[in-house]
Amino acid sequence: MRTDDFDYALPEELIAQAPAEPRDSCRLMVVHRDTGLIEDRVFSEIGRYFSRGDLLVANETRVRPARLIGEKAKTGGAAETLLVHRHHEEPGGAQVWECLVKPGKRLKAGAVIEYTGQDPKTGAREVLLTGTVEGFLENQRGGRLVRFQPRGGLTMAEAVNAVGTLPLPPYISGYEGDLELYQTVYATDIARSAAAPTAGLHFTPELITRLQERGVGWQTVELEVGLDTFRLVEEDDPTDHVMHTERYDVGEGCVAAIDAAHARGSKVVAVGTTAVRSLESAWDPEAGQVAARHHATTNLFLLPGSEFHVVDAMITNFHVPRSTLMMLVSAFASRELIMAAYAHAVEERYRMLSFGDAMLIL
Repeated sequence: MRTDDFDYALPEELIAQAPAEPRDSCRLMVVHRDTGLIEDRVFSEIGRYFSRGDLLVANETRVRPARLIGEKAKTGGAAETLLVHRHHEEPGGAQVWECLVKPGKRLKAGAVIEYTGQDPKTGAREVLLTGTVEGFLENQRGGRLVRFQPRGGLTMAEAVNAVGTLPLPPYISGYEGDLELYQTVYATDIARSAAAPTAGLHFTPELITRLQERGVGWQTVELEVGLDTFRLVEEDDPTDHVMHTERYDVGEGCVAAIDAAHARGSKVVAVGTTAVRSLESAWDPEAGQVAARHHATTNLFLLPGSEFHVVDAMITNFHVPRSTLMMLVSAFASRELIMAAYAHAVEERYRMLSFGDAMLIL
């Protein structure tokens, strides 16, 4: 197995630059693992592939406004910071975060960045947050530890909400639409992720209601999506790749619903690769069943040859070549079937990546 095995030619014009509106009007490719059949549908028709008693499990995480545009205090030059993971909190409200920064080469330890926004308390536009670069992150180009200090009596969350914007993927450029379309309709109120669980973007409240009225269950987990989820594998041998770690929660109610679905012979359908990783990480091999997890962490890397103990079907988007996500879906189906599906997607001009169309793997 080589990383090149998960590469494919992705035409730039197929990378979706805006979401489908309404959300469930996007295309849906249905891939049948048992027969190799590939169908072309519309996402709003997805209910025809579920039976009463089946269970959908989605990642309810919300994307934080993690993209901060500031100015270097000494020179006034532009500096962009992307919040990836909170490292620790200090007395007085300061927080240290693992970040990606631009310009990476010129932001050395000790550099101070000022972020300006509209003060939510006074309405005035002023510096609400300062960041001091404390050091470099290993194995992360442009990675820095940055100590953030809110100003004006604001909390870190308040300051970030005032100065930050949602971090759309770098392959989406010039999007000026509603940024709420980069959030799922069922996202929690508290924003914790650096990227969206994009397979869930296609659901509307009406579609979820129709599925539930047909007897299809709906449960959620939470996995805080990090940017490394979408990072390319640079090693020739994917087993040499160091998988990132993400925090996740699987509640008791979700566990009970999964156990009940499997007991009656129904399918557990993961909405997105992050839901897959949450559920498979929660599998307890000694007990032989899924277990509740709270504030747990996972670095589960699913490659061809990996076993799936919880998930019976998967909804996903089309992924970047040579990514861990390509390897995950290839593990769930097979590399040959997934590569055939992607060739079909390119030939049929499916819209690809985060704002693109969807795939249902049965």
